[in-house]
Amino acid sequence: MSLKKINTVLAAGFILFILWFGTEYILSPETTAPGYGLPSWPSGDGDGFLIIKGIRDVVMALVLGILLVTGHRRALGWALLVEALAAYGDMTNVLAHHGSVATALGVHCLTATLMVVNGLLIMRETRNVAAAPETPAPQPA
Repeated sequence: MSLKKINTVLAAGFILFILWFGTEYILSPETTAPGYGLPSWPSGDGDGFLIIKGIRDVVMALVLGILLVTGHRRALGWALLVEALAAYGDMTNVLAHHGSVATALGVHCLTATLMVVNGLLIMRETRNVAAAPETPAPQPA
């Protein structure tokens, strides 16, 4: 299997995973939130804040999906690298608030690291295309 196909499958997997996870936060935030890894959640009506995370995740997935579908592979690689920061941020948030270390590392850190690897592989795949000099068009004689 070619590097391009592997990268495409990995990117599509991330897109579907992030889209599914974000949708879960939008549709049922109270049941999805405990899987985030924090030790406790605010009492009362906090669903609006949880839905914000869902919207963020859905938008991130849509950005990646649009870049994948339109064939902007180098931009897809960059977007994966940048969006991995959100997952690293989630990991840091869980650890800073004395949440589940297993969830912080096993979910957030692993996801972010795999996104970085996929982004770097896509950047490697597109490296020669981006660096190829344009050949001048032949001039009429």
